[in-house]
Amino acid sequence: MADEKTPSYEQAREELTEVVRRLEAGGLTLEQSIELWERGEKLSAVCEEWLQGARVKLAAAMAHRRDPDPSGDAPF
Repeated sequence: MADEKTPSYEQAREELTEVVRRLEAGGLTLEQSIELWERGEKLSAVCEEWLQGARVKLAAAMAHRRDPDPSGDAPF
């Protein structure tokens, strides 16, 4: 996806859902099925990257909430 703009999580998830629907519906040639499968793998990786980024941000926010000033220099 280096030459493509990375889709948002929602866009990637929606397209991945459509890829799965088309594969499950059948009636595709082997070549079409392989192309869709490969696209689905790429979209799945994009979704996973977005989710991992969200997990990191959430963990950081929760850590900050537990210990808002880890240096101990809080004025109160």
